[in-house]
Amino acid sequence: MSRPFVSVLIDTYNHEKFIEQAITSVLEQSFSASDCEILVVDDGSTDRTPEIIAKFAGRVTHLPKKNGGQGSAFNFGVPKCRGEIVAFLDADDWWEKDKVATVVSGFERNSEIGAIGHGLYEVDESGKLLFLNVPDREYSCRLRNLEEARQFLELRSFLGTSRLAARRSVLEKIFPIPEAMLIEADEYMATHAVAVSGCLVLDHPLTCYRFHSGNQFQFSTRDPRKLERKFISLDCLAKDLPPRLAAAGIAPEIVEFLTLPNWIDATRSRLSLGRGWPWETVRVERSAFHYTYKHASAGYHLFHAAVLAIAAVTPPGLFYRGRDWYAKRRLARVRGVLGTPVPRDSLVVRKACGR
Repeated sequence: MSRPFVSVLIDTYNHEKFIEQAITSVLEQSFSASDCEILVVDDGSTDRTPEIIAKFAGRVTHLPKKNGGQGSAFNFGVPKCRGEIVAFLDADDWWEKDKVATVVSGFERNSEIGAIGHGLYEVDESGKLLFLNVPDREYSCRLRNLEEARQFLELRSFLGTSRLAARRSVLEKIFPIPEAMLIEADEYMATHAVAVSGCLVLDHPLTCYRFHSGNQFQFSTRDPRKLERKFISLDCLAKDLPPRLAAAGIAPEIVEFLTLPNWIDATRSRLSLGRGWPWETVRVERSAFHYTYKHASAGYHLFHAAVLAIAAVTPPGLFYRGRDWYAKRRLARVRGVLGTPVPRDSLVVRKACGR
């Protein structure tokens, strides 16, 4: 029986420091090169990225385009993929040698599943291991009930771009995705794919996910341009994903449960940019508290009430700058004397170790 043909779609923008390692990690896969194609969507890079991609001419298809963000890059590249399976890779990450073979085996064992994710190594800019993040076992999810919805929210980190692979037949049902998804297009794509066809998450670390100063979603310093891009993407996620999930047959209460975190993140992002009113800060912080925690001590409730009182009289931009200052100095340890709130039960247990 012949193995399915696989398309590897690498999306990149100004990744001259990392893209060679990403492409090489695909070329060195244990999976047969004759059963695989590599396409690189270059989203308008202005550095040496095109020059580096050209070094792999004949083995890699270079797809240059005008800069438009991750959503537009996926919309540009996916229709050009010939594979039965499409595996995604951000150009600042790289794969373990058996990534493609392991994922293909997962699809072959689970013919009804449309998307697969897996564990990951988290590394710093130089590639040094920071953390191993894998689920304690293999999970499957179809969003059939609230328990599976809760499970999926915890599994999403294993379905990000460089961990995600999907059947092309599933992608054809969910594409195009909104081009306002400048970043986080992978979350939109993965959630919609799981709603359509279910997912499998493997308990193997097959991707090295890199933290670096150029990350568009994970960043520590306040960068107005990155904050703006993040808000646009989160706002699109909060507004456009719910009707797509409903159209896929997901029950209304499950859609609401799945997308409330998107609304919380989008609203916080907008308010942190100084757009909005103090009463909105109070509303979103109350929602976040009740969504996150199962119960808290009386002392912690008083602390939270004090925070809401401050939010009610503070301009949102100033409130969230203060919140960032508080978090960076790890002052949450001080409030521990009031009691630690109990988060809602975790359904997915991670095996994790760092060195």
